Amino acid sequence: MVKILLTSDRTLMSNYHNNEFLGFGTCAPPNFLPERLYSYLFFPSIKTKKGLPQAAPYGLRKAEAQLLKEGFDVVTVSPEHLHRFIGDAKVLGIHVMDPFGLGPASTTLAFLFKKEPYLAKHFKDLLRRPEILEAKKRGLKIIVGGPGVWQFQYRSDFAAANGIDCIVEGEAEKTLGSVFSAALNDEPLSPHHEISVVNAPHLGEIPDIVFPSVNGLVEIGRGCCRGCEFCNVTLRPLRWYPLEKIMREIDVNLNADKNAGCCLHGEDVMLYGSNNVTPNEEKLLELHEAVMKKTDNIAWSHCSLAAVASKPQLFAQISEIIRAKQTWWGAEIGIETGSAELAKKIMPAKALPFKAEEWPEVVKQGMGIMHDNLLVPAGTLIVGLPEEREEDLLRTMDMMDDLKDCRSLIVPLFFVPLGKLKNLDWFKDAELTDLHRRLLIQCGEHDFKWMGNLMDMAFKGKWYSPALKGGFKMFAYIAKRKARQKEQDVLSQGLETYA
Repeated sequence: MVKILLTSDRTLMSNYHNNEFLGFGTCAPPNFLPERLYSYLFFPSIKTKKGLPQAAPYGLRKAEAQLLKEGFDVVTVSPEHLHRFIGDAKVLGIHVMDPFGLGPASTTLAFLFKKEPYLAKHFKDLLRRPEILEAKKRGLKIIVGGPGVWQFQYRSDFAAANGIDCIVEGEAEKTLGSVFSAALNDEPLSPHHEISVVNAPHLGEIPDIVFPSVNGLVEIGRGCCRGCEFCNVTLRPLRWYPLEKIMREIDVNLNADKNAGCCLHGEDVMLYGSNNVTPNEEKLLELHEAVMKKTDNIAWSHCSLAAVASKPQLFAQISEIIRAKQTWWGAEIGIETGSAELAKKIMPAKALPFKAEEWPEVVKQGMGIMHDNLLVPAGTLIVGLPEEREEDLLRTMDMMDDLKDCRSLIVPLFFVPLGKLKNLDWFKDAELTDLHRRLLIQCGEHDFKWMGNLMDMAFKGKWYSPALKGGFKMFAYIAKRKARQKEQDVLSQGLETYA
């Protein structure tokens, strides 16, 4: 009888049709598509066997691995099959990414649709499942962890009101066992257990995953050396995994599903193995050659424009290795602003090894190199950054014009106070100026221009692509019409046109 269960809400327990970046669809609220159809398009339920998911979120697999390493009786289950296991469980661990929809993408889409995002809805639905409510009456302890737990500070009464006994925040490998042990033995639990940076695990204390992760995602390292003031990750020490550790985790995924592929996860994949902002050519080539010998499908979680722009020939070599087996790959990138002045203030190291004053040119060069080498970036802009001025917005709009021929999705996100800026105020939709609205429209037009091409690339050669691509094209068509209607509404209100 299993005493510890691990799970996540429905939006996280999905493989997103083997495209990690479709997961951003969970940030949207209910909209013009029926919920069942929208869920199928953007976060279909993960396949299960006897209630156990064939893959689970990577962070959940790391927690599972740590507990197994310490000898605990633990199993990861699908949220839709909790009822089959929860009767004898004493502890339920829940992994969260954006539990209240307070992340940058979610807050922006919530403003546009005026509704709560799917991911927040499904997190609350999970806690209110009848089998969990019944188990709480029997004494079940609920522990919540994951990168989204910072949001509980803005919902201070939610945990107690919804039966959450402990929130674990930070890299928990060194303390997770003691927390779960206390829960199993009915010992007092701290409502909020925060792990400081000084207690972050070193490489030898981070276990390999034991069971498969969603879309073959594996960490290649933790932390970031860029020091952007609006980011939590830069507060953590930089550690790169040795190649052998990465290969072992890839094998875990491929042994379960030879078609799983691999998504390399790091805050800047282009800096793998480097202790500074200069890419390590030997380490990067060795990594990609080794990965592509094992799989025909690779993606990156994140990379920086500056690292790409600093080593265009190296990037072209990596692209050649990858495209020997696939036609393109994707990564998330942070553009944030087109203003050199604003870049100097809040992310001076993001342009390194270039100068912060050169940031707009770094963006154009990096995006151009990606376009030529068929890396498709999902880029972010931050709207409402501290000290943002009208001229900063105009520079960002100019940059968007310069990027119109670069194959990409560019998403504007409202400023959320994180990292060194966590004590500042949120950017609220009431603060949107005419220029902000113009920038939102400009990003939408850019994305609609490229959406058809990106869908053709994403589903090329897949047996299910005609039906699925048709569904996405229908969604894009309706979304484009509604966005154009919204644009006309904004313009009719007297929005000033800027050259």
